Amino acid sequence: RQETLAKAMSDYGYISSTCSVPQRTHSHSHSQTMMSTSDDISKCANCGKFGDDLKRCNACKLVKYCNATCQKAHRPKHKKACRKRASELHHEALFKQPPPNEDCPVCFLPLPIFLPARKYQACCGKVLCMGCFTAMFAAGGCRNEGGACPFCRKQAPYSDEAIVEKLCGRMEMKNDAEAFVVLGSYYVEGAYGLRKDEEKAFELYTRAAAIGSITNAHYALGTSYFNGQGVEKDKKKAKHHFEIAAIGGDVEARYGLGNMEIHAQIRRGVKHWMISARAGHDKSLEAVKTAYNSLPGEFLTKEEFEVTLRAHKDSVDGMKSEQRDLMAEVRRLNS
Repeated sequence: RQETLAKAMSDYGYISSTCSVPQRTHSHSHSQTMMSTSDDISKCANCGKFGDDLKRCNACKLVKYCNATCQKAHRPKHKKACRKRASELHHEALFKQPPPNEDCPVCFLPLPIFLPARKYQACCGKVLCMGCFTAMFAAGGCRNEGGACPFCRKQAPYSDEAIVEKLCGRMEMKNDAEAFVVLGSYYVEGAYGLRKDEEKAFELYTRAAAIGSITNAHYALGTSYFNGQGVEKDKKKAKHHFEIAAIGGDVEARYGLGNMEIHAQIRRGVKHWMISARAGHDKSLEAVKTAYNSLPGEFLTKEEFEVTLRAHKDSVDGMKSEQRDLMAEVRRLNS
């Protein structure tokens, strides 16, 4: 059955032998035993001291300790149960409903998934949909070379030097994590007058993740590790960063995880695709359709399939507007 699905997915171009990533039932018996009484919760798991200021184990959340010394001493006894419960918690976080996509701050519609249909503004640090730029242009609000930002109405930088300078200013003065990610993407592409420097891009992505960018920075780091851009290839680290981004709601990262998982754990791969398809991701929906049609009911039920179809349509419809459709048509004609 696995070979049948893998062949079908490969024929349709959703997976390959290299698991191409785009350029983004558990037992709880132990936890029930460990947390069965209030005494277990309020005393140190190593020395038995009671107190209200004990620190919970960050990985499993099952036990508490007086300090790092007690935690280190108890580690040999706790390690197995800790890893088991930490794995369960990670699985729960990975496959729960992710947060919804952010709204465009101008039209208040969910931002498009397709990256060229959205734009980061270095003037105010907002991410806007290209439909709002279309509407402002049609209203006569972009009469000069740079045009005015549809959100803050400030003059937008238009030269390569001005755009890079504005990004660097936001990085320095505002500590803007997304500015780090955007500038990193420019270094990857060698855009806006910058020399191509993948190592510099990786450094900027790392700083962005440390500052607090969840989806964009971790998706970029995952892509860097997966493709060996600015860093040695490491599929394990790539998966780690894709998972963080997916938990944060990044659908490209989720789709990539589906591609990575489908060969070894088909159900997990299909679950990733269902989540991203329900958020409006077209490639994920096609992958789900292929999985269902290849082996109906084997890796997703008819009900799951129908729910995915309806949710995808609702998500896509929710991101539509007349201005966005016009911009998409302009992009298609210029391609």
